[in-house]
Amino acid sequence: MRVNVPREKPILLVDVDGVISLFGFPQHARPAGSFEMVDGIAHFLSASAGEHLRVLADAYEPAWCTGWEEKANDYLPRALGLDGPWPHLSFDRSAGPGRSVQGHWKLDAIDAYAGARALAWIDDAHGEACEAWAAARERAGSPTLLVTTEPAVGMTERHVERLLAWAAEPRAAAMR
Repeated sequence: MRVNVPREKPILLVDVDGVISLFGFPQHARPAGSFEMVDGIAHFLSASAGEHLRVLADAYEPAWCTGWEEKANDYLPRALGLDGPWPHLSFDRSAGPGRSVQGHWKLDAIDAYAGARALAWIDDAHGEACEAWAAARERAGSPTLLVTTEPAVGMTERHVERLLAWAAEPRAAAMR
């Protein structure tokens, strides 16, 4: 008799600014969405972000990976229609840009949170340090996908399709 053991989903690390909260678009060509006040600051939230995240939550274990930290749960589940709260990463504020041992201020917290688990990270600010970190994780046997967005557009259907396809790949599934 074969017993199916539930496997862990891969982790989905979600940045906010430039992924969900859009900026840099021309005033005359504002994308679909709405403004949300967050601690007195207006953020323009993508109209499609909530649906995209709900779809991805079926294939992933989502977590906020944003400088908003716990504030993401104060505003985004309600604004985007998400089940929440989600786990969130906390960052060492003294390890600002260029001060992290790994070259990006989020990487130490990501490593502490994810360990060797398969993970995908959607952000608008991946750079060379992130690419090198992801390649090193892959070489060590930890499936890793970086998905980079354009801040004026944010997460798109194409990003969601890529993330869903990656989560279904055998090498990502093998790490679960």
